[in-house]
Amino acid sequence: MDLPAPLAWLVDEAGASPGPERFLAELGGRLLADGLPLAGGALSLAVPHPIIARRIWLWRSETGTVIESLGFAGGPPSQAGHDWLTGLGPVQEDTIGTAQDSPVLGWAGTRPFDSVETGRLRQAARFAGAPLAALAAQAALAALLEAYLGRRSAARVQAGALHRGTGETIRAALLCADLRDFTALSEATEPAAMITALDAWFDRVAGAVHAFGGEVLKFIGDGVLAIFPATGAPGEACEAALRAVAAARAGMAHLDAVRQAQGQPPLPFGAALHFGEMLWGNIGAADRLDFTAIGPAVNLVSRLEGLCKPLGRSVLISGAVAAETTTTLIPLGEHPLRGIADPCAVFTLPDD
Repeated sequence: MDLPAPLAWLVDEAGASPGPERFLAELGGRLLADGLPLAGGALSLAVPHPIIARRIWLWRSETGTVIESLGFAGGPPSQAGHDWLTGLGPVQEDTIGTAQDSPVLGWAGTRPFDSVETGRLRQAARFAGAPLAALAAQAALAALLEAYLGRRSAARVQAGALHRGTGETIRAALLCADLRDFTALSEATEPAAMITALDAWFDRVAGAVHAFGGEVLKFIGDGVLAIFPATGAPGEACEAALRAVAAARAGMAHLDAVRQAQGQPPLPFGAALHFGEMLWGNIGAADRLDFTAIGPAVNLVSRLEGLCKPLGRSVLISGAVAAETTTTLIPLGEHPLRGIADPCAVFTLPDD
């Protein structure tokens, strides 16, 4: 059976699209080349994610570019795709499937679509069902991996880094942080309130890490381990880590003020920064793996963080970071760290 070129592409090739963005651009371009008067298109997919409810891709025929919009969980259903199309021209939208979270594929015309053109767009939507199901499954997997592993680690796993022992040696600035007196606080606080406090703490730290290009590797109890890979000069990663820890401190100061106004105790914390090499990859049992970082640098930053309370500081910085940054730091001398052979030169921030 001879099919129009866009439908033949949907049957034969669309399922191999590298992602929804390319799928929408390719389909829009082929429909446009087949004579349909398109000004733009939109594709909306539901994703299982703790924050994001839907991802929406928006294509403009004039430039061929695609941008992405996000619909967030807990808010009203996102109208980003529909609003985008309405701003371009008359709209034809189709929900592909009967489920509440089914994909939505829509188009805007440079003029009103006639009945034949509307029929062709609806036919394209029906043929798009199978490849979109595959792309939706890929998007769902990517969202879950990013939520539980972080973006960089998720990308490595999706690229095939699935075998135990596979990994790479990378240089990075490391941040290790945890709450002070968490055990006593948890014993005196009801579980629901404790979870709320932990979430607020993790939001401040992880938000600061992500804002400056880092990635959270682990939440361990009330602790956080994050890295800032050195993709350029080591100083850039160290400066990013310093800015992140400063932002986290500011966020926690604001949170403590809110908690105090509510009659709740503050959440004191300690954080340490170090720069070094680590093995980043898959470690674990044969059938249960963890994508994480190990090595002397990870051990050192953990031990350095444990020194925050004895020294009465909220932030400690190793000599390895101090050597790579122009930020003014206050030296605190050399200190032995448990399990580390040589004493560590320790610094802190001027206002700590």
